[in-house]
Amino acid sequence: MKEILQPADGQRRVVIERVSPEIDCGRFPIKRVVGEAVVVEADVFADGHDQVTCQVLYSRGGDKEWQSSPMTPLGNDRWRGAFSVAKAGRYEYTIEGWIDRFQTWRDGLAKRIAAGQNVHVDLLIGAELIEAAAARATGEDAGRLRQWARRIREEKDIQTATSLALEEELFRAVRRYPERQSAARCEKPLAVVVDREKASFSTWYEVFPRSCSPEAGRHGTFRDCEAWLPYVASMGFDVVYLPPVHPVGRALRKGKNNSVVTEPDDVGSPWAIGSEEGGHTSVHSELGTLEDFRHFVSQATEHGLEVALDIAFQCTPDHPYVKQHPEWFRKRPDGTIQYAENPPKKYHDIYPLDFESRDWWALWNELKRVFQFWIDQGVRIFRVDNPHTKAFSFWEWVIAGIKKDHGDVLFLAEAFTRPHVMYRLAKLGFSQSYTYFTWRNTKQELTDYFTELTQTEVGEYFRPNLWPNTPDILSEFLQIGGRPAFMIRLILAATFGASYGIYGPAFELCENMPLQAGSEEYLNSEKYELKHRDLHFEWSLTDLISRINRIRKENPALQRNRNLRFHYIDNPMLICYSKTTDDLSNAIVAIVNLDPFQRQTGWVHLDLAALGLTADRAFQVHDLLGEGRYMWQGSRNYVELTPESLPAHILRIGRAP
Repeated sequence: MKEILQPADGQRRVVIERVSPEIDCGRFPIKRVVGEAVVVEADVFADGHDQVTCQVLYSRGGDKEWQSSPMTPLGNDRWRGAFSVAKAGRYEYTIEGWIDRFQTWRDGLAKRIAAGQNVHVDLLIGAELIEAAAARATGEDAGRLRQWARRIREEKDIQTATSLALEEELFRAVRRYPERQSAARCEKPLAVVVDREKASFSTWYEVFPRSCSPEAGRHGTFRDCEAWLPYVASMGFDVVYLPPVHPVGRALRKGKNNSVVTEPDDVGSPWAIGSEEGGHTSVHSELGTLEDFRHFVSQATEHGLEVALDIAFQCTPDHPYVKQHPEWFRKRPDGTIQYAENPPKKYHDIYPLDFESRDWWALWNELKRVFQFWIDQGVRIFRVDNPHTKAFSFWEWVIAGIKKDHGDVLFLAEAFTRPHVMYRLAKLGFSQSYTYFTWRNTKQELTDYFTELTQTEVGEYFRPNLWPNTPDILSEFLQIGGRPAFMIRLILAATFGASYGIYGPAFELCENMPLQAGSEEYLNSEKYELKHRDLHFEWSLTDLISRINRIRKENPALQRNRNLRFHYIDNPMLICYSKTTDDLSNAIVAIVNLDPFQRQTGWVHLDLAALGLTADRAFQVHDLLGEGRYMWQGSRNYVELTPESLPAHILRIGRAP
């Protein structure tokens, strides 16, 4: 017969199950930014008919003392509580539950009274429970509780005694001092990583400094790029993102349009990192000096911009690592190193690093040093190139180590790969992530995808950053849809996502010529040549971009992701969705025409309750894009959108006077 082990504590009767949020059984933390709430739910119950009470316990990393927040019942043994995270760093939380003997007694007393039963003995039991609470109480509460117990014991009139016993003030006083000697907790605390606000709400602009020269054909510098900062800031961006600024390799350098044939004046790809000038901790001499880079960072700050720097852990054949550490690269049987590939794309000018090298520990520490070097130059945001092609364990180790010393550093994962891989990188510590938004065009595709990102567990750890275009990706929608397509994708990105970015000025100038039919590569891609553009082109979208970014900053509802809700509209080419603040003081409804070619009309059916509205009262909608104001009433209202002018409404909900 199998031996039955003695219980660890037979008096602990409370069960805690299905805690939410809890990522992979507590293996990974959830994410929040400073000031946000962590809403926790769980099933909490016990055997028999005794009532239970529970609370959320939480503490900031390093604090030994737990703080508590009460949980309230939702029905069917489900409970909910919440706490706010006030500082960046790591928090822990757990749930504690215990038998609430006083509430159990109190509920039973009320039922017996209603049934007309004799409750003399029950009152004596209650007095004992109150005296026990008095023994746990402090200050004036202790004396007041003892007095309450004595009055109940000594009161001769049963009706008066029961009235005393059922007073709400007594109930609240006893609950302040619960009996928790046999309280149960979750087996292990769960974690929250708290970042600064920009981890959740940010607006990115990508620019190649080498294309910022005021003279066509001349290689731009950091000083030239500084002259662009007022332009970027005037559109309302708060992050200026630079591709790699390191020396570009000479060996196997790519020519224009990714050609393997190079002309003497070809500048190569910034992602082909390393030459005799240096590697990942050097700057390209034609861009300027390290001091020039630091000056650029300081000037960006003066314009309300943070610099995000691209980190691409890959090397050209003439990178110093190749000679100094050949063991960090995987060799083929013939002794050569395989260049990088992402079929059908071939990167002849790039050698991937071998994260499984025998000398992996030295490699890892060197790459961490690269991050630290740029942190020392003032960078606090990194866009990481292709992190899914590097070891998961490396990212978990390096991000945790950096954030331990520099809690304000943020990491954006540029990983257009399989969903599980993208989500794993987010769990491992990446602050934000690129998404599939670029390829989601229909109403059904957008609805399904953003429901997954915002209304499921994914939203607890995966922060999307939406990009309509990148130097690598010119989507078919932008290629064929003309200027209206750029407006549509801009509005969707800026209102679906609390964080979004554009690759400019290609985006605002609506550059949409592909390398060839069926390709997402740009013809005459900036990745391989210098560009000189007229920023004052008459069809530029700068005014629209500025207006949208101003709307984002003025409306807190657009600064979060998990408040997204879709509303029915009877035209498949129109999509309607809303975002609100928790208190409904700010409510935004967006209606977008997904067709860049035709005017579309339809009837929208708003979920009035989700917007804090009722069917019997009219409400005002202010179109923040077109500046129109309309009085609506009820859920069903008519819309008409023409893509050539403004393909969307961004409506702020007001109340009728």
